[in-house]
Order: sequence, then C-alpha cells, then structure tokens
Amino acid sequence: MKNKTDKIYKDVFVKLIVEIFEKGNNKPLNYKQVSAKLRLDDEEAKEAIRDILSDNSKDGLFVSHDRGKYKLKSIKVYVTGKVDMTADGSAFIVPEDSADGDIFVAPRKLRQALHGDIVKVHVFERKGGRKKEGEVVEIIQRAKTDFTGTIDITGSFAFFVADDRKMHHDIFIPLDNLNGAKNGEKVLVSILEWPRSAKNPIGIVKNVLGKKGENNTEMNAILADFGFPLNFPHDVEEESKNISTEITAEEISKRRDFRATTTFTIDPLDAKDFDDAISFQRLENGNYEIGVHIADVSHYVIPDSPLDKEAFDRGTSVYLVDRVIPMLPERLSNNLCSLRPKEDKLCFSAVFELNDQAQIQNEWFGRTVIHSDRRFTYEEAQEVIENKSGDFADEILKLNELAYILREKKFKSGAISFESEEVKFHLDENGKPTGVYTKVRKDAHKLIEDFMLLANRRVAEFIGKRGKGKNKPTFVYRFHDVPKPDALASFSQFASRFGHKLNTKTDKETAKSLNALMTKIEGQKEQNILTSLAVRSMAKAIYTTKHTSHYGLAFDYYTHFTSPIRRYPDVMVHRLLQFYLDGGEKVNPEHYEKLCEHSSQMEKKAAEAERASIKYKQAEFLQDQIGVEYTGLISGVTEWGMYVEIEENKCEGMIRLRDINDDFYTLDEKNYAIIGQRKKKVYQLGDEVQIKVKKVDLEKRQIDFTLVS
Repeated sequence: MKNKTDKIYKDVFVKLIVEIFEKGNNKPLNYKQVSAKLRLDDEEAKEAIRDILSDNSKDGLFVSHDRGKYKLKSIKVYVTGKVDMTADGSAFIVPEDSADGDIFVAPRKLRQALHGDIVKVHVFERKGGRKKEGEVVEIIQRAKTDFTGTIDITGSFAFFVADDRKMHHDIFIPLDNLNGAKNGEKVLVSILEWPRSAKNPIGIVKNVLGKKGENNTEMNAILADFGFPLNFPHDVEEESKNISTEITAEEISKRRDFRATTTFTIDPLDAKDFDDAISFQRLENGNYEIGVHIADVSHYVIPDSPLDKEAFDRGTSVYLVDRVIPMLPERLSNNLCSLRPKEDKLCFSAVFELNDQAQIQNEWFGRTVIHSDRRFTYEEAQEVIENKSGDFADEILKLNELAYILREKKFKSGAISFESEEVKFHLDENGKPTGVYTKVRKDAHKLIEDFMLLANRRVAEFIGKRGKGKNKPTFVYRFHDVPKPDALASFSQFASRFGHKLNTKTDKETAKSLNALMTKIEGQKEQNILTSLAVRSMAKAIYTTKHTSHYGLAFDYYTHFTSPIRRYPDVMVHRLLQFYLDGGEKVNPEHYEKLCEHSSQMEKKAAEAERASIKYKQAEFLQDQIGVEYTGLISGVTEWGMYVEIEENKCEGMIRLRDINDDFYTLDEKNYAIIGQRKKKVYQLGDEVQIKVKKVDLEKRQIDFTLVS
C-alpha cells in the first residue's frame, strides 16, 4: 500500500515539475531553482526533486544541460487529443494541434480511455527516431457513455457486448440493473462507473430495443448508437399538446396576409411535414410576385422552453430508410407547423418581385399568414411541367421557367452540380427490402430547390451586408470552404483514368470544369464513384457565425432559412432575422458560435445514422443471395481489401485481400489501387469486376464478396 501511495505522490510531483519547465519555456534549471519555484524548502523535498531530475531511465523526462541544470527532453511532454482506437485494442491519439503528429498508445497504457474520448497523454520519444508513444494520464471528456449491443446473462451476473467494433470492453451489468432485459436481447446500456481497479466498466440497461435482427430493433439500435433519443420526454410532449391551434385575429393583424394569393406545396409522396410553400401572382407591371413561405416554428417554440431545449439537443430530424425521427414532436411537425392544404397557417416569408429575366426588382422579409390551395407531390408537379396542363399549370410553368434562369445564373457564377444517384428501397409490411431503386431528380425537385436557394441567399445577404467590422450583426451562416489543393489534385489524377480532364488553375475554373465533368458522366457507370470522390475532395459544409462564402453554390452569403421543422439552425435564423427586423442591434457571437458547432455535429451524426440504415438494408437485401454473381465497380480501396458497388442495385460490400489467393496484394494509396506483388496485377478504383456474394453479417451491417476469376 505504501508503494502505491509513494507512486501517486511521485506522479503528482513530476507533473508539478514539468509544469515549471513548460511555463518557463524549458529554460535550464537546477534542483534548487525548481524547489524555489515550487516554494519547497525542506531537504526531503529537494532530494526528491533532484532524484526526479537526474532519473536516467528510458521513461525519464529530463536531460542534463550543464553544471547541474536540467531541461525537459521535449517541451510537449503532455498533449491533449482524441482517441482513435484500432482493431487490436491499441490506439492513436490525434492531437488538437495537427502539427504534433499522432501518438501511439499501447492497450495497457490507455487507462480506461475509449474510442473518441478527449484525453491528456504523457508523451515520450522512442529511441532510434521511431514513432512517438504515450500513456493516457487523464480522460478529459468521454465521447459517449451509451452503447447498443447484446445482453449475455449467466446465473448471478450479466455482461453486455457492444455492437461498436471499437468498444473493446464488455460492460458488467448487475442483475438489478437489467430493467427487464432478457438473455440475447438487443439493448441500450449506459456506463455508470468504472472503478480504477476494475477490468470492466459497470452499466445499466436504459432501453430494451428488442429481438436481434428484427427491423424495428435494428433501426432503433442505429438511432441509439448515434445518440438520438427514441422518444420525446414527457414534459416536451405535454408542452406541445398545450399549444393552442387557434390563429387569432390579433395575430393575423400583425402579419402580411397571403390567404387570397395562389399558394401550393410540392413535396415527396410520403412527406408529412410540409415546411415550405410557394405563392405566385402576376403584377400589373408585368412582373411576378413570388413568395417563399416557411413554417413559422419560432412562433410556437419559445426560447429555453423544454420544447426548444429538446429541439436544440437533437439538432435535426433523422431520415432512416423506413422512418423519420423528427426534431419536433408530431403535433408540431405534422400538424401545427405543417403547411397542410386548405388550412390557415403562420409563416415566415421571403417575398420577391421578379421580372422575366428572374432579376429581383423588390424583396420583403417578414411574418405572414397563408392558405395553401393544393398539395402537389413531386410526381404530380412533374406531370404538369411535362404535359403543360393540369392544376395551376400557368403558375408552375412560369415558376419552372424562372427557376431555369436562376439555375443557369448560379452555374455561370461557378456553382458546382453534384447529381449522385440516391438509393431507395421497396419495403414490405415488415420493413424488409424487396427491391432497390435509384431516385431521379427532375425539374419539379429542382424548381423547389432553386427558389429555396434564392430565399436562403437573399436572407443571408439582407443581414450579412449590414454594418462593418465590429458593427456587423451576428448571424448564422452556412459555410462551405474551397477544396484542398492536394485532394483536388488527387481527384483530378483519378478522373483522368476515365479520360476526363480537369482545369484546377483557379477556384472558378475548377468549378466550371467539375460541372462539365458531372454533366458528361450523368448516366455513366462511373457516375456514382466519380461524384462520391469529387464530394470527398470538397470540404464539408458547416454552420458558423463568421461570415464566409459557400464555394459549392458560388454564393458570397448563404444561410439555412427554409426548413425549421427539421433543422434547428433555421429556427435560430428566424429568431435572429425577426430580432433585426424589430430594430435589435447585438447578440453574443460566442454563444451563437457554440450553438452552430453543436448543430454541425448533430447534422454529421444524422448523416452517419442514415448511411448506417442504408448499409443495414443493403445487407438485408443480399442476405438471401449468397452465391449469386453480379457485375460491380471498385468503389474504395484499403489496406485490408477493396469495396465494390454492384451496378444493378448499388449495394456495396468488401472483397478482403486474404480471399484473393492468386498473389500477395498491397495497397497503393496514391493511385487508389491494390497491386499484386509477383504478377503485378492491378485492381484500381473504378475498375469493373465480377463478384459473388460470400457472406452477410446483419448485426455488423457488413457484406463480403469474393472475386469471380
């Protein structure tokens, strides 16, 4: 026991001494100077400091300088970073400062850190100039404490095995913490504690998800795994139930009234939350007044209420293959706020006067009341466009004509058009996929998109162009950075394999060249792979208060104003816009930047959850097709195998290198290729290959293929 206590005291002492050197920019000091800075004057303490400084072991932190003085071997002895767990239980710590380089940590030195955690690491250089190694000394922030997986009950105790392959520890569940879970069931478990002396963390079952392999169980497991709640809290449901449906005469008197103006919605066939409508009328001067009317969510959701806090926590609605997990309770998302036909609805609107060249003559932003005359599906609106007849044909055809002009202007300004094929599934009554198809975007989709883009851009300009420097109003923007030159060069090199040349001299020429490429490959077998790679070479769009442009859309100012039912940033935009319309001057930019960061994180998680649900359905679709042969395209290469996308149904699986037995293959990362070491046979991204379905693992959402020679 004494030895253990001595070690703890020594570790604390070492930490204090290191901080003295770090704060002093590693200036050489002797043990007396260190003692003085620590305000320690007893001989025993000085002796301990001298021993620590003169420690010549491989883990010693200090190096002799001259005349009894010492320095830190490395100024950055402690580094903060994120844990990136590997398959064997070791990890690399990715530092906050990318210039520091990753730090390897052996499993026994992780000290209960888990994948994604933010940790403080004690770093030491390996001899011979090899990679940096380290040891976790503090867990600053857990990435997650909730996991989905399977319960294994044995007699008087239970263990939980996580689905997450990067969670290498089973969680011990006391029988009192099972909450009704039965052996073999899929559950959501939360870690309660992890005693320092214990090998495994201790947890409690939060939710029983159901029987493994059932559609509902697996979809709920995906949501829980990405941190999305499965239900709304009671106080949130109660608040939504208590909101009045009545639109009073007093409320209408505060708003611009569009109820007598022709108005309609165009949405997907299965949509229930209609958050945007378009109004249209011809003006006496020959121009057109077009209103983009957006559900006035901020009228119903009061800042800092339980409803508002829950919407912020979720950040976004989540769209899985077979269901929508709304950001707002159903009473708001599908009822109060949804712009349903033949009902008066409260909106926040952007109203434009356009001429025949789609040039803006006047614009107005503010709160309105509307009455939608008709609910169109995209297919119905497309029929009107193609047949030039039907309900509101004159209005829809003119809107489509103006949308074409807006689109052309956007592309001439340097916007990039990425038209990848969106995979959809035909599902039976149990949610099992019976077929796969790709969704095609036609003029009706693009018409709505172009007017939504117009509203988003002009709202951002309306606020963004006010004031200068410190007087610029705080606002929520949608930012998309220019692509990184090395990523673009790499994509350009790959595209040349298919005979496509890119001009990357300037940002505008790059955009023009990419658009030409996207048009050229539409409908070609390489479309999905080249589009996917091009998107990957681009930066990811985020929310921020810092005014920055949107490279992909070629807009100097851009925000998200048009979907407050399903995106929290749009609610923030509505509130800020009204605040400035009412004469408000300043809000706290740091506060809003934090809200933006959270919104960007939740958007990313929602996209990952959506991809996981698609992977699950692809695996489920191929589950009964073991041994079936398909033609596919190589869609990705890694050091352990290559991904192949089946041309016919867009399902993606992996051919593992260990299953290719005609040679020893290694990854050529630079050329996106797998190369045989003896025969030099090359499998490159985009190559067509014949494959056979070998194995499907539904739980891991994995599909394995083998090559057909």
